[in-house]
Formats: sequence, C-alpha cells, structure tokens
Amino acid sequence: MSVLALGSLSATTALGQAMAACAQRLSPPALLMRGALGAGKTTFVRAVVSALPGADLAEVSSPSFNIVNLYPTTPIVAHFDLYRTHGLGLDADIEETLHDPQHWCLMEWAEYLPEPCIPTQYLAMDWITTDEQRIVRFHAQGHDAHEFARCVFAMFDNTQDAR
Repeated sequence: MSVLALGSLSATTALGQAMAACAQRLSPPALLMRGALGAGKTTFVRAVVSALPGADLAEVSSPSFNIVNLYPTTPIVAHFDLYRTHGLGLDADIEETLHDPQHWCLMEWAEYLPEPCIPTQYLAMDWITTDEQRIVRFHAQGHDAHEFARCVFAMFDNTQDAR
C-alpha cells in the first residue's frame, strides 16, 4: 500500500494528469475510489479526463443519477458513481459497461460494488480528508495494476519535483 498527501487542488490535478499519462502508455486497471462526500473524487476524475486525448468533447459531471457517464476520450472513460446502488445489484447494461475492455472504469463509491462485479485487476484509492489536505491510500490488485501504480507514482513525483 502506498500513500500520497495532496495539499492542494493543483496536487489533485497533477495526480489526475499522471494517471492519464500512464493510461496512454499502459493498459489501465479499473480505479475503485472510496471516500466521503467532498473528498475530491469527482475533481480527480475531471483532472484525469481533461488530460486525455478527446477531452475537448467531454464534460465531466457526477453520474449520480444515471450511475455511469461515458467520455469520448482515448481510452474511453466509464465514470461510475455507485452511491445510489447501495444494497442493490447492478443492471445488465451497467455490468456490461464495467467489463467492456474498451472502457477505463473510474468508479466512485466502489464500496457499493457487488463482490461478483469486482474486476480482477484494479487500483483502489481511499480518499481521506483532513483540515489541510487530502490523503489518498492506494492498493493495487494484480500485476498490471502494480505496474500502472508504479508509473503513476513516478509521473506524479516528477510533476511535484518540477514545482
């Protein structure tokens, strides 16, 4: 497990940009995000999407009411918000989107993902807020997810060194 402290909005944006850069080099694992309302998950997704090719055609918003938004980026981002699914299963269309290899799944409220739907490769991100910063704890599951995480941390460290 790795931990990053994000002391500003620009640090959250830099983390999203690092993720996007790695997603253009490697096969990105699903991102399973957990954290309280206002922890920065949607802001982070906005940073990821805005750094991908095709972002000019994407308007990132929380998919709270329709569960998933698809953004025409490369790779295609499937942005899930599972908050309203707590205790419910996922319908077949949502499950199909979740398991489509063409989509990079960025999932908010991943704690509500039914266990049979959890991908075999994923990068879990636990968002914790304090008065001064956001703390993000990472856990990679699977070889590809570990490689992706290494890429992200290296890219993020490089952006932070440049400031």
